[in-house]
Amino acid sequence: MRTTLLLPLSFLLFAFIGKPLPVLGNASPDLLRVGSKYYILAAICGRGGGLTLGSRGNNKTVLLHVVQEQNILKYGSPMTFSPVNPKNGVIRESIDLNIKFEVAKTSVQSTVWKLDNLMQYWGRICAIGGVRGNPGPQTTRNWFMIEKFYGDYKLVFYPSHYKKKDLS
Repeated sequence: MRTTLLLPLSFLLFAFIGKPLPVLGNASPDLLRVGSKYYILAAICGRGGGLTLGSRGNNKTVLLHVVQEQNILKYGSPMTFSPVNPKNGVIRESIDLNIKFEVAKTSVQSTVWKLDNLMQYWGRICAIGGVRGNPGPQTTRNWFMIEKFYGDYKLVFYPSHYKKKDLS
């Protein structure tokens, strides 16, 4: 069973190959690279595993959305980050970016994250089905940012022309 991503999103990022990869302004010279695959894990040890695709509740036919693995040993699904301006090839703090799960598609649905208001009871959640790139009014819900949060990082929904909202 998986829990829905409703807790504060303060995460460490790990490289697809499993070796720890520093994030943005960390002490190591390694940077997050456009097109490289990463896992997102909870920064607080013991607070669950990585992020992956899942459905809400017992209804497995519902559209997939972003969930956190309950098992701390599960890394979740690999993902890539695509900034609004990918020219320099690195991901920087506080810039608009798309997040995409890099998994084999089980449907025709895109695996790009988007902020969704699936049901009033659950409030806003991160779903998939977003559009990569193409900034504009029709894709506003597809843009996120990585921001420094104490000694770690968090994801926020904050297209540069909108009011900032933590994903919590």
